[in-house]
Amino acid sequence: MAKKTIRDIDVAGKRVLVRVDFNVPLDKSGRVFDATRIRAAIPTIDYLIQQKSKVILCSHLGRPKGKVDEKYKMDPAASRLSELLGRPVKKVDDCVGEVPRSAIEQMQGGDVVLLENLRFYPEEEKNDEAFAKELAALADIYVNDAFGTAHRAHASTEGVTEFLPAVAGFLMEKELDMLGRLLANPEHPFVAIIGGAKVSDKIAVLSNLLEKVDTLIIGGGMANTFLKAQGLNIGKSLLEADKTDMAKNLMREARSKGVHLLLPVDVVVAPGAAPDAEPKTVPVDKIPAEWMALDIGPETVGNFAEVLKTARTVVWNGPMGVFEMKPFAGGTEAIARELSRVEGITVVGGGDSVAAVRKAGVADLITHISTGGGAALEFLEGKQLPGVVALLDK
Repeated sequence: MAKKTIRDIDVAGKRVLVRVDFNVPLDKSGRVFDATRIRAAIPTIDYLIQQKSKVILCSHLGRPKGKVDEKYKMDPAASRLSELLGRPVKKVDDCVGEVPRSAIEQMQGGDVVLLENLRFYPEEEKNDEAFAKELAALADIYVNDAFGTAHRAHASTEGVTEFLPAVAGFLMEKELDMLGRLLANPEHPFVAIIGGAKVSDKIAVLSNLLEKVDTLIIGGGMANTFLKAQGLNIGKSLLEADKTDMAKNLMREARSKGVHLLLPVDVVVAPGAAPDAEPKTVPVDKIPAEWMALDIGPETVGNFAEVLKTARTVVWNGPMGVFEMKPFAGGTEAIARELSRVEGITVVGGGDSVAAVRKAGVADLITHISTGGGAALEFLEGKQLPGVVALLDK
């Protein structure tokens, strides 16, 4: 990786401000429901503890819209991190000013504190220079380990780097290494599986991947726009009618580049997306006029699986159907299982795809599960991420 990491800088005994992504789901009682993102930051935190650094963690949680909101306080994250580390983690009741300054002055080497939600201040998302300077004043070194927010030019991801030496944590390093390998030096055959509801969300990714992949597999609601572009009737299925020309262009581009573009040949349909729906499977040219395509069918799963058998690199982003409802979860879960059998490099990004590999019990068989939804997408589009650009070059 072309960016410096905490291995490349002397952190021993220093005050180290670490931007983590603890934007985690909470249950109704306010406890952390899924600690995946907290676990992902532990290698960096452990390393700093061993170096007797004063570890000052900062993050956002939810969307408090620039004001204090009790339900978005960082206490549950601090509590869960403390359990996972097996040592106390002090939650500080502010992220700038005298309160954190005082708490940091009392720290010993190897202590860990978590500052209050950065987004309680509107200045965070505005990348306000004075706010960034105040945040930076708490530390000697800045570490960005929050890949999930690296596509945002906020005070805690970009602004603070103007005032402190800035390097990557181990999670950031791993994300950049794995995703960078996909774009720069993938082993072939390289297969991309792209799903989700809307083709408009993924146009830039599809265009960029057409330059890299051998096969592009398209599923989920966005596949309907491609089927419509081929002249098929798709009933009441989700459709972006204004994107059919774009779909035609992408199919034409794939042909000209020799990329195999695979679409569903059969789909699971129902009158509507409901948990108690009674679905049926039909070929894509036989979708009933008043029904909706809500998942890929078994023949499609078989076609996609056949391609995956010989793949050496696979990236998957986006579900194959309305995955959160049991009648339409089969296609997505089947792809998760097929992915786990791939003998090459497998990378999964996007909340629903990640949930699918976990639900299918195959997460441990995936080479890399990305913690960054929007950031991973923008990286795969070939965009520069502000939170990465701001870090010191090696």
